[in-house]
Amino acid sequence: MEWVYIEDLSDYIGRKVEVRGWLYNKRSSGKIRFFLLRDGTGILQGTVYSPDKEHPLFKVYDELTQESSLILRGEIREDKRAAGGYEMTIDDIEVLQIAEEYPITPKEHGTPFLMDHRHLWLRSQKQHAVLQIRTELVRAIRDFFDGRGFRLMDTPILTPSACEGTTTLFETEYFDQKAYLSQSGQLYNEATAMAFGKVYCFGPTFRAEKSKTRKHLIEFWMVEPEVAFAELADIKRLGEDLIIYIIERVLENSQPELDILERDTRLLEKIKKPFPQITYEEAIRLLNEKGNTMQFGDDFGAPEETLLSELHDSPVCVTHFPAKIKAFYMQPDELRPDLVLGLDILASEGYGEIIGGGQRIHDLALLEEKIKEHKLPREAYEWYIDLRKFGSVPHSGFGMGVERMLSWLCKIKHIRETLPFPRLLYRIYP
Repeated sequence: MEWVYIEDLSDYIGRKVEVRGWLYNKRSSGKIRFFLLRDGTGILQGTVYSPDKEHPLFKVYDELTQESSLILRGEIREDKRAAGGYEMTIDDIEVLQIAEEYPITPKEHGTPFLMDHRHLWLRSQKQHAVLQIRTELVRAIRDFFDGRGFRLMDTPILTPSACEGTTTLFETEYFDQKAYLSQSGQLYNEATAMAFGKVYCFGPTFRAEKSKTRKHLIEFWMVEPEVAFAELADIKRLGEDLIIYIIERVLENSQPELDILERDTRLLEKIKKPFPQITYEEAIRLLNEKGNTMQFGDDFGAPEETLLSELHDSPVCVTHFPAKIKAFYMQPDELRPDLVLGLDILASEGYGEIIGGGQRIHDLALLEEKIKEHKLPREAYEWYIDLRKFGSVPHSGFGMGVERMLSWLCKIKHIRETLPFPRLLYRIYP
């Protein structure tokens, strides 16, 4: 008998198959026993009918507990009323393991308890739906860049220097010298972009930020494109195109999961490009009008990002930030050297920054000046300086945090639910 996955059952109507999985739920009604089995791809309802109270499969039913692992064998038929739209008339049940009492019950559990049991919480319907959408999101990101001729370049996780500033680095020993967990693959991407024209990296990044906000993780995944010859306007368009593409893909392929999450998708469906664009100084004026006390030279925090992202029904692009609050590699504005050609794209519905990037310095003397000004060790950046000595060109890029994007798409209150095992301040278990 052929083993099939629940998501493929439409091809097996009228045929006898076996489905392997875990008992999600069970119930009885007179002479019928109902089994709900999940296998990771869907949920299948299986039934056993018998007027005999001593039927062997009824005894198996009585023994089974939630999350017991088993194999169901029987005939598949279509049933719109059943979970998933298909039902199995069960001929045989093979029990692999009877689960102990499952700790996550329908009653309310506190967040610390659920996070301690994250390895089991993943099996719940809503958590499963979020991570299914994450799978579609990651696939969409790769398809977007691969379809536009970008080359995937894997950048190192262990680095000898900082990218986003030295205050949020995780330091480790690298034999007889210091190394750091990567904050971003950007600097290495600038090198590969000069070799391949347009590239992206996609992997985990680490920030030692002592932040407890609902938008921050210690370890998160980021996709970072870098494009030779691109300027600020070019990279803004690329970011808009990426966001629109992702939204369209998720709406098209993840509607069942969005329904489980009760996500109202009407605002997502209305999003069109170009996105509204404002400067940092305009953003401060708008914030002040709303009672926020932010002044020129302050960086956006979560409250400011939330306020700005509530101004429109679509994402908002903020540009031209003060140089002193941005990284050393940001290209200054020609007319306002105190500002840099940076770009933040803030998601709508109060979800804040999902893209951060901009144009990079391409002039050798200016880069050397900035490295000195930021008191960075030149020897660690000699290779990066070389990029300005041999065919330097204007170039731009950005980073998109997968978890921030997923939070917005699913309308999740806290980012901790956007990846299987989140790393948070003071939490590294399980």
